[in-house]
Amino acid sequence: LPARFAPLRPAPGTPWRVIDLACGTGANLRWLAPRLGGTQEWLVADHDAALLRRWPERLGLPADAAAPGDPLVFAGPGFQAAIVRRQIDLAQQLDALPWHAAHLVTAAALLDLVSAAWLHRVVAASAAARVALLFSLSVDGRHGWSPADPMDATVMRLFGAHQRRDKGFGPALGASAAAVLRRGLRDAGYRVFSARSDWVLEGGHSPQAAALQRALIDGMAAAATEQDPALALPVEAWRQRRLALADAGSLRVGHVDLLALPPAPPR
Repeated sequence: LPARFAPLRPAPGTPWRVIDLACGTGANLRWLAPRLGGTQEWLVADHDAALLRRWPERLGLPADAAAPGDPLVFAGPGFQAAIVRRQIDLAQQLDALPWHAAHLVTAAALLDLVSAAWLHRVVAASAAARVALLFSLSVDGRHGWSPADPMDATVMRLFGAHQRRDKGFGPALGASAAAVLRRGLRDAGYRVFSARSDWVLEGGHSPQAAALQRALIDGMAAAATEQDPALALPVEAWRQRRLALADAGSLRVGHVDLLALPPAPPR
């Protein structure tokens, strides 16, 4: 998808202006800024002040690199990004962001947490500002385990139902969120491109992949048990079998990236 950024590129001498929703500690910016290139101005927004305070550390800067509200600078070969952090409740204050000033609004691993109503607000704000959108690492409900286990489908069904609980943005869409956003943007006249960005965790290839597999197994089992406590014992047995296989087994978690380009302005 980065190859499709060319139509968005600002005029020479004009910096990229990007808004990062639910930015966490900056993984999305650290991946995207080098691919955008050039001079950039980022507004990174999150409700969690503690995560925003960790940005200097995650960018390899001194903790006192910038006073609250002052820009941080993240630079590398071919790019330089000035970053302003803002604590904001995205569930309630989405309209407070400077949509009309941005070239691109982006987020990573966010869509499954939000509701259809919240996505409709995103589409409306984007269309009014004629701004492009890039939403990456959105789960789409696909899971592939190797070797398979008879309880896989049951646990994944319960996990998917748990994903649709309210996470603060209204009833969450879970794995259907990317498809809902795609339809809404196309109805608003956007050109929408998608690409798979699956996580493939092969325990036999690296200790890190095995460790992440274990963390996901624990989280999935906890969610499944919370969703249906009557199945706590078989879910726990599944968890134990899966943990025992983590060093040799593999897990594919389906994700999709969406890039939406606004319609051409009327002549």
